[in-house]
Amino acid sequence: MPSSNQWIAFVIASILFIQVPGPSLLFTIGRALTVGRREALLSVVGNGIGVTTQVLLVALGLGAVVAASTTVYTVIKVFGAAYVIWLGVQAIAHRGEARRALEGQVAAPQGHALRIGYVVGVTNPKTILFFVAFLPQFTAPSAGHVGVQMMMLGLAFGALAICSDSLWAVLAGKARDWFAREPKRLDKLGAAGGVMMVGLGAVLLANE
Repeated sequence: MPSSNQWIAFVIASILFIQVPGPSLLFTIGRALTVGRREALLSVVGNGIGVTTQVLLVALGLGAVVAASTTVYTVIKVFGAAYVIWLGVQAIAHRGEARRALEGQVAAPQGHALRIGYVVGVTNPKTILFFVAFLPQFTAPSAGHVGVQMMMLGLAFGALAICSDSLWAVLAGKARDWFAREPKRLDKLGAAGGVMMVGLGAVLLANE
C-alpha cells in the first residue's frame, strides 16, 4: 500500500494535472454547450470509466507497450482525435436538436452519452503515457503488488477527474441555459460547441 505521504502527494499532483486544460476538460465543456448539462455529466462519468480502463491496462502492462511503440501510440491518437472531430461535425450538422431536446421534443438514447465519454476517455494516449510515468512514483515496491497499488491510485484519479469535470459541466450547462432563453442563441451555441470539439480533435492530431 502507498504510504500516507504518497497518497497526499498523489492527490495534490492529480488535482493540479486535472485542472490543466486538456482533451477531457475541453470535451466536457463542449458537450455541455452542445447537448446540455445532463448529457455532459453522463459523458463525464463515461470519460471517468474510460480513464479507469486505461489504468487497468497500464497495470497489466499495456501502457509500457504504448509508451514503447510509436505505431500503437499514433493509431490510438488518430482514432481518438477523429472520433472527437466526428462528434463536432455531427453537433454542427444537427445543432437544432439541442434546442428540441431542451424543449422536450427529443429524447436522448439511453447510454449514448456514457458511451461517447467512454470512447473519448479510453482513446486518449497521452493519459496512458501520463499514467505510465506518473503512477509508479507513488507506489511502494517493497510492499509488493505494485499493479494493485497502481489500480488503487488510478481509481482515485478517476474519481477526482469525475468530480472536477462534473463541476465544469455544471458551470458550462448554466451558461447554456442562459443562452437558451432565446432558441436561436441555443442553435448558435450548439454549433459553437461543435466547432470547439472539431478544433480539439485537430489539436490532438497535430500534437506530437
